Amino acid sequence: MGNLLSKSGSQELPANQTSKLTERKYWLVFGFVTLLFLLWGIAITMGDVLNKHFQNVLGVSRAESGLVQFSIFGAYAVMGIPAGLFMKRFGYKSGVLLGLALYAAGAFLFVPAADAESFTFFRVALFILACGLATLETVAHPFIASLGDQASSDRRINFAQSFNGLGTIIGPTLGSYFILSGNIGEAGSLTSVKMLYVGIGVVIVLVAIMFSLLRIPALPFEGGNVHGTAQETAPMPAKKGLFLHRHFIWAFIAQFFNAAAQGGTWAFFINYGHEKMGLSDELAGYYFATSMVMMTIGRFVGTFLMKYIAPNKLLAAFAACNIVMCLIIAQSWGWPSFIALLMLNFFFSIMFPTIFSLGLKNLGPHTQQASSFIVMGVVGAAIFPFIMGRVADYDVAVAYYLPIICYFVIFLFGAKFYKTST
Repeated sequence: MGNLLSKSGSQELPANQTSKLTERKYWLVFGFVTLLFLLWGIAITMGDVLNKHFQNVLGVSRAESGLVQFSIFGAYAVMGIPAGLFMKRFGYKSGVLLGLALYAAGAFLFVPAADAESFTFFRVALFILACGLATLETVAHPFIASLGDQASSDRRINFAQSFNGLGTIIGPTLGSYFILSGNIGEAGSLTSVKMLYVGIGVVIVLVAIMFSLLRIPALPFEGGNVHGTAQETAPMPAKKGLFLHRHFIWAFIAQFFNAAAQGGTWAFFINYGHEKMGLSDELAGYYFATSMVMMTIGRFVGTFLMKYIAPNKLLAAFAACNIVMCLIIAQSWGWPSFIALLMLNFFFSIMFPTIFSLGLKNLGPHTQQASSFIVMGVVGAAIFPFIMGRVADYDVAVAYYLPIICYFVIFLFGAKFYKTST
């Protein structure tokens, strides 16, 4: 992919300032693919609401409830490579439809899981749903990157991820109202969970039908075929194997720790609000939605700033800020610590898309395969919440020391190891 880097690996900004976000011929497709970012944002954050609800209704411990995140993000480790192979063989459109089908199937499986009142059954449903999310993420990032000048791919991915941030606001808001408030169904029941996920499944089916009718313009190196003229679309030749690109390896590592920090931070946000601030579960859930507003604002701000500041430098700066936020959160200073918890998402905002975009730079025909592996890095969110949960069983504030390790790794990637080599 074209990039903002010179051959020596140094950062150059002008290309990002002058290139358009996308071209007119891609507008409709760009809008639909951006919608996909919003849809998986809803599902990801809904898992964090379920985390607390399962503690209340099914009587699972905090460490056990961390297995909700294991079920969701473990699917990314399983589905990343198969989704990439499917995309390479059948193209972006078929990959999107596969992802939406799995998403809907997992949502509908919440009905028998709720009827059985089985935590294990819920985790199976979440795993299938998350296989759909992993497929969508594997396909959508290179898809959105291909919809325009590659010099602006960082901005394009961050822009689409801004709507993912909007989804992460909608998710906990819906979850707090339908699940934690007790307004739907009997208190302490799973009726509200069942009704909510049936609604989600219906919406996803409708989106899949509309997307199946959409005509996709010819795209570079899509589905194993090169479209258009060689000058416009042919991928640059691979000069070395994928795993010999150091910046890709470090992007995978950074994404693993980035997802770990996200999974742990979000999983115990409501616990922190309830225990350290004395909030009800419902009100803490709404504050969680507020933190997602901060993330959405951060993504739009970050997209703007990348016109003037190198993406890697902005990534390193935001990672350093989150190290400071975690230190404040862990002190349990009341509102100053809780505000720091809200601000954590502002600085977290650009990390996933920027790591993804930097990791795909200059990989040519390896781009789709690289996307699969970077998506697999999200498995960090399957492991870390369980570890944080063990500490949170002792003190939820102290558990927030652990993400500091993650943000330090991200800082190193942004400061040094993002550089490409030929």
